[in-house]
Amino acid sequence: MAAQSKLLPPERSIRQIVSHLTGLYVRHRTRISRAVYLALFLALAHRIRNAIAEQKAASQRQEELRARPGTSTLGDEGAGATRKRVELNREFLRNLLRLLKIVIPGWRSKEFRLLISHSIFLVLRTMLSLYVAELDGRLVSNLVRGKGKDFLSGLVWWMTVAIPSTFTNSMLSYHQCRLALQYRKRLTDHVHDKYLSNMTFYALSALDDRIKNPDQLVTVDISRFSDSLAELYSNLAKPILDMIIYNYKLSQNVGMEGLFLMSLLVQLSANVMRMLTPPFGKYVADEARLEGEFRFQHTRLIDYSEEIALYRGHEAEKDNLDKGYFTLIKHVNRILRRRLYHGFMEDFVIKYFWGALGLILCSIPVFFKIPGQVGKTMGDRTESFVTNRRLLLSSSDAFGRVMFSYKEISELAGHTARVSSLLDVMEDVAAGRFEKKLVSSASTDENAAVLAGRGTVVESESIEFIDVPIVSPNGDVLVRKLSFTVHPGDHLLIVGPNGCGKSSLFRILGGLWPVYGGTVKKPSSEDIFYIPQRPYLSRGTLRQQVIYPDGVREMRAKGVTDSDLLEILSILEISSIVDRPGGWDAEEEWRDVLSAGLQQRIAMARLFYHKPKFAILDECTSSVTLEIEKVMYETAKRLGITLMTVSHRRSLWKYHKKILQFDGQGGYIFTGLNWERRLKLEDEKEELDLQLRAVPEIEKRIAELTAATNHRSTVECSMELPLNRAFEIDIVNNLPNRKGRCATTIANSSAPALACEGETLLSPASPESITASPILTPTTWTRTLSAHSATGSAISSRPVGLRRREDAARGMLIGIKIMTGEIRIRSSLHDGVHEEEKTSERISELDDDEYSAENNSHY
Repeated sequence: MAAQSKLLPPERSIRQIVSHLTGLYVRHRTRISRAVYLALFLALAHRIRNAIAEQKAASQRQEELRARPGTSTLGDEGAGATRKRVELNREFLRNLLRLLKIVIPGWRSKEFRLLISHSIFLVLRTMLSLYVAELDGRLVSNLVRGKGKDFLSGLVWWMTVAIPSTFTNSMLSYHQCRLALQYRKRLTDHVHDKYLSNMTFYALSALDDRIKNPDQLVTVDISRFSDSLAELYSNLAKPILDMIIYNYKLSQNVGMEGLFLMSLLVQLSANVMRMLTPPFGKYVADEARLEGEFRFQHTRLIDYSEEIALYRGHEAEKDNLDKGYFTLIKHVNRILRRRLYHGFMEDFVIKYFWGALGLILCSIPVFFKIPGQVGKTMGDRTESFVTNRRLLLSSSDAFGRVMFSYKEISELAGHTARVSSLLDVMEDVAAGRFEKKLVSSASTDENAAVLAGRGTVVESESIEFIDVPIVSPNGDVLVRKLSFTVHPGDHLLIVGPNGCGKSSLFRILGGLWPVYGGTVKKPSSEDIFYIPQRPYLSRGTLRQQVIYPDGVREMRAKGVTDSDLLEILSILEISSIVDRPGGWDAEEEWRDVLSAGLQQRIAMARLFYHKPKFAILDECTSSVTLEIEKVMYETAKRLGITLMTVSHRRSLWKYHKKILQFDGQGGYIFTGLNWERRLKLEDEKEELDLQLRAVPEIEKRIAELTAATNHRSTVECSMELPLNRAFEIDIVNNLPNRKGRCATTIANSSAPALACEGETLLSPASPESITASPILTPTTWTRTLSAHSATGSAISSRPVGLRRREDAARGMLIGIKIMTGEIRIRSSLHDGVHEEEKTSERISELDDDEYSAENNSHY
C-alpha cells in the first residue's frame, strides 16, 4: 500500500505533463513563433516552387503534344519550324535585368519615380484594406450589440474611407498604365537609335536571317513587354505584400498556433487530394491524340477521295471513321466520369472542409483565451470573428494570385526573349556579324575563304575598286575580283545580264553590303546620291518630296528657297504640280497621286537639289520620254555630277565615257566607251541575230520541199482464205523511212473474229520483212507481229490487240496496204502438213499516184 501511495495517479501525471509543456511554450512562445513563421515561409516557398514546376511540366506536355504528327492545331507555324524554348532560367533573368536597365536608366529617372509612387500606393491600398476589414468587424459588432448610433456613425466613416480607397485603386491603374507607356517609350527610343543607325534596318532584312519580322518586334512585342512588365509588378508585388501583412495580422488575432495548425491541415488535405486526383494531364494528351487521329482520318479521306471512290471503299472508310469516333467518345466519357468524382471531392475539400477550417481559425478568439488579450464581450468576439474572416479571405485570394502568376511570368519571359533577341542581332549587325542562309555554292572552300575575309574602305575624291569581290547576301560570289576607277567627270555606264552584280556594286558603294576583300575608295556618303528605278516618296509635303532626306530647316540653312525648287521643277517640266491645292505644303500619298514618270522626275529633282559629286542612276528614266531623259542627263552633267548609270537603253550611251560590262559568269570588261561605234556593232549584231532566228524556219521549208519531190505509191491487196490454216505474210519495203501497215481481218459466223493492225518504221537503206502469223483455234486467237532484218534475225517483237466481231462471210480476208515494195503470201493447213506459196506481186513505183491492185485467191 505504501508503494502505491508514492505513485501519482495516471490522470494527474498527464495533467502535469500538459501543464509543464504549456509552461514551456508560454515561456518560449516568441522563439517558437519565429520558428513557425520561418517554417511557414519555407513551406510557402516550397509550395510555390512545386506549383511552378507543375505549370512548367504542363506546358512541356502541351508542346510535346503539338510536336506529334497529326495532332498539330491549325494556325501553328509551318511544319518543321523550330522555335527557341523560353524558360525561367538565368538567361531570362539576365535578359530581364538588361531590359530593366534600359527602361529604368537610373534612380533619378522619371520611371523610377513612378515606380516608387506606385509602390507607395500599393502599400497604402493594403493598409486601407486592413482598416476596412476592422471597420467591417466594428459595424457587425455594433449591430450585434444593438448600438444603432454607433452603427450609423461607423457606416458614415466606412463610406468616408471608401474615398481614399477608390482613389488609391484609380492611382494604381494610372501608375500601371503610365509605367507601361514610359517603359515602351524608353525601349522604343533605344531600339530606334540602334535600328536607324549604320543602315541596321537594311542589314536586318537583307543581310541577316535571324529576325524575320523586325517591324512586329519594334511595334508589337515592345508594347507587350512593357504592358506585361508593368502589370506583373502590380499583380505580383501586392499579393506578396498582402500575404505577409494579412498573415501577420491573423497570427496576432488568433495566435500563431491556430494559423500553423490550419496551414498544416490545409497542406495535408491538399496532398491527399493530389494523390487521389486522376492523371488529367495524360487524359487530355490522349484526348488530343485521339482527336488528331480522327481528324487525320477525315484528312486522308479528302486526300484520297478519288481512289476511294474508284475502289468503292466508302463503306470501309465509314467503318474506320466510326471506329475512330467511338474510341474518342469512349475516352471522353471516361474523363467526364473521373471529373465527376474529382469535382465532388475538390468542391467538398476546398469549399467546405477548408471553409470549416477557416471558421474554426476565426473562432479561436471566441472559445480560447489568446495570450496578451483581455476578456472580451460578445460584441468584441463578433467583431474579432468578422475581421479575422475578412483577413483570411484576403490572404487566401493573395495566395491564389501568387500561385497563378506563373503564366504571367511565362508571358513576360517570352516577350523578354524576343526583344532581347532583337537587341542582340542589331548589335551583331552593327559589328558586321551576319548569319544568312547560304547557297550551295557558298559552302565550297574557295567561297568560304572569300566570305571570311574583310576589306577596307578609304575616303577619296574618286571611286576606285581594287580587287574587291562582289558577294550577294546569300554567299554567292558574283565577281571574285573587281577593279576599276571612276574619276570626277568620267561618266560610267554599267551593263550586264540580270544577277551579274550591277546593283550589288551600288550597294557596296552605299555601305549597305560589307566589303569582303580588297580596297574600296569612295567619297563620303553625302557626295554619293542614289536614284532607283522606283523612287521612294516619303510621307509629307510636296516640298519634302523634293528635298528628301533634308528637312525645311536644312533647306533654309543651305540658302535654298521655294523659288529655287520651282526652277528645278521647271527644268523637268513638272512645275504645274505646285499649282495643286496646298501648293508646296500639300500633303498627299504621293506614290498614289503621281504617275511613274512624274515620280522619276521628282527623284531627279532631288538630285539637282542636293548636287552631289557622284550619282548612281539605276534605270531611273525607264518611264520618261527621250526628250525628258535628255534634259535630265544634260542638266546633271552641267551641274558637275559624275553619273554612274545602269540601263539597257541605247539612248543613254552617248552621255557616258566609260563602260563596265559584266558577262554574268563572274567576268567583266572595263574600258572606254565609243558609243557611235558600239551602236553600229549592236545594230549589226541584231541583224545577224534575226537571220539566225530564221534558220530553223528555212531548214523546215527545205525539208518540206524535199519531201514533196519524193516518189510515193500505195498498193492494196486482199485475199480470202479458209479457216483452220496458218499463214505468213512477207512484206518487203524498199523505201527508207517509210511506214508499212498490215491489217488482217478474219471472219466466221460461228467462231470469234480477229482484227489487228501493226506499224513499224523501217530503217534507211535496208529492206526489211514484216511477218504476221495468226494461229486460229475455235475460241482463242494469238498473233505476233515481228520485224526481221535482211539476214533474217529478229529486231523487234510485240503483241497486237484483239477484238471480236460477227460476220456472215466464211473464210479469211487479208487486206494489206504498204508503200512501194513486194508482197508474198504463203498459206498452209493448221496442222502444218500442207504448205504452198500463193501470189507474189511486184508493185512498181509511181509518181505521187495511188495504185490499187487486188488479187483474190481461194484455197
